[in-house]
Amino acid sequence: MPDPVKMEAAVHAYVAAFEAGSADQVAALYAQDCTVEDPIGSPIHNGREAVRAFYAESMKTGAKLKLEGPVRIAGDYAVFPFSVNLNYDGSPKRIDVIDTFRFNEANEVVEMRAFWGPTNMHGF
Repeated sequence: MPDPVKMEAAVHAYVAAFEAGSADQVAALYAQDCTVEDPIGSPIHNGREAVRAFYAESMKTGAKLKLEGPVRIAGDYAVFPFSVNLNYDGSPKRIDVIDTFRFNEANEVVEMRAFWGPTNMHGF
């Protein structure tokens, strides 16, 4: 099983990487054979390089993440509520999201799924 302390640390590193605008720092949290589905139902990004490219594009919005509650650890999953705050079309916007990270034995993220939709988008 992955280490719960390292799993929670990875969530905080994820938020910090957005603050720094570093897709490379985010990608470093992921396993080589990882997947990202953001949001649920959208095309899945497969592999660390595709994930890095996805985050690099996402970060162009200047998005900043803010944890909105504690990280929940259950088995090999870390689940966390957060808000995405960005400036879009000249005004501040917010998206309320819940992400799930599934970890491997090396404490790398092997799967990320983001749960949000139109009703979670504020100010758009």
